[in-house]
Amino acid sequence: MNDAHLHMVVNHFPIIGIIFGLGILIIGFFFKNNVVKNVAYGLFIVGAIFAAVSMSTGEGAEEIVEDFPNIGKNIIHEHEEIAEKLALLLYVLGVVSLVGLYLNFKKHSKATLISIIAITIAIVGVFFAQQTGTTGGEIRHTEIRATSTINPTATQPSEDED
Repeated sequence: MNDAHLHMVVNHFPIIGIIFGLGILIIGFFFKNNVVKNVAYGLFIVGAIFAAVSMSTGEGAEEIVEDFPNIGKNIIHEHEEIAEKLALLLYVLGVVSLVGLYLNFKKHSKATLISIIAITIAIVGVFFAQQTGTTGGEIRHTEIRATSTINPTATQPSEDED
């Protein structure tokens, strides 16, 4: 398994994890259920770990695919810049989640504040997760690029036409 393959295996969890984690945390917050909030915190922590692995395999993946036809360094660079922002947010969210877990177990009065901070970070993170996923997908899926020249409704000339 090379870095490109490993990158493809691990890079989806930070995106999916933050989306599900945000939904679960919001539910736990409104129902004042610490067990549900702790599940969300766990997802955020695992997402941060997978983000670190994804970032560590990204450079190797780039080296493998950057010279493929229709890819180029610019599109990879755009993905890399957004992915770095997401990773930083996920690392912060992971630390906030560790604090949230601790405060929930201690039944500390500041646990609610940490939940609000985590929700706020996760909302911003979901935006960057969407951007990261889209730019990553555009690397190999030229049909989803904004500058795609593929026209799926264009008709091909038949063999009879000259």
